[in-house]
Amino acid sequence: MNLIRLGAMARKEFIHVLRDPRSLGMAIAMPVFLLLLYGYALTLDVDNVPMVVWDQSETPASREFISRFAGSRYFSVRGYVRNYREMVHAIDSGEVLTALTVPREFAQCLDSGRPASVQLILDGSDSNTATLAVSYAEVVVATYTQEISLEKIRRLGGPALHLPLEARPRVWYNTDLESRNFIIPGLIAVIMMVIAALLTSLTVAREWERGTMEQLISTPVKGRELILGKLIPYLAIGQVDVLLAVLLGQFLFRVPLRGSVLLLFALAMVFLVGTMSLGIVISIVAKNQLLANQMAMVLTYTPSFLLSGFVFPISNMPKIVQLVTYLVPARFFIAILKGIYLKGVGLEILTVEAVLLTVFAVGMVALANALFKKKMR
Repeated sequence: MNLIRLGAMARKEFIHVLRDPRSLGMAIAMPVFLLLLYGYALTLDVDNVPMVVWDQSETPASREFISRFAGSRYFSVRGYVRNYREMVHAIDSGEVLTALTVPREFAQCLDSGRPASVQLILDGSDSNTATLAVSYAEVVVATYTQEISLEKIRRLGGPALHLPLEARPRVWYNTDLESRNFIIPGLIAVIMMVIAALLTSLTVAREWERGTMEQLISTPVKGRELILGKLIPYLAIGQVDVLLAVLLGQFLFRVPLRGSVLLLFALAMVFLVGTMSLGIVISIVAKNQLLANQMAMVLTYTPSFLLSGFVFPISNMPKIVQLVTYLVPARFFIAILKGIYLKGVGLEILTVEAVLLTVFAVGMVALANALFKKKMR
């Protein structure tokens, strides 16, 4: 490999990027825009679930019970209804997701020691929110029941009761269970994979469309020098994008970065080499910028978003799909980012992911060289 020819090829690609504001804008502004858009719009937190209440009892006891929902961070009482028809309308129209019905004999049942029943109706069209809302409601009801039982024993002059088992959950790595703390690292991986492949997917195809590939073929530049020369400028831009994403995550979204920053950027470079080489492979195969752009979107965005474990846990997927996820490099990079960001671990824990990411990068570089040699003949 001749370093002079390699430098000339890299300089040529740098000049093209700097002279093309669209490419430079997509390379720098697009990742920042996507991170801001998805970072604020995408959340898995379920707070302030809208609720209406039909209080048939209208007693101090029922109002005390309803206040437990109103005072919870997970529910927001939007109003009261007077009949079943109004309650159904509120759910059907989308004004609320839950409806609480307190029966007329609620207070009498509590006073007499008989079990009291309440009804919680949920809009199951959003199954994830409905499932979490049921869990939150069960906690509210269980806490209220426990307080009533203890208060009744105290009034009867019985001995103070101590619960035989007390669970004290302790959450590691994400103490407040903020979804953005694991969404932002995942977004960095997904966005960088899409942008990296899009940037390099136009490089070789652009040469074919403009008729300059024949000139490059006639020069002494070898295939691996051309490919590496086209990679170098975009790798530099990619690292700038990673830096901007890390700064946004740290200072705007307040995501803790507990691990090694140096390790993060080193493994990000390996990830960028693989994804950008994938873009060059697409560019070599397509020979057309529009087709290459579309192929890059199909081969990066959907797999990295759905099959990387970013949104949906891989363990819940069918076995055959779990095997397919090993072909998605974003899976390994997301695991690496979460480990570095939230757990502060290093290569002693992330060795497998780092090795698989390296294998992908080497494989893509080798494939790009092999395919381009065929085109040079």
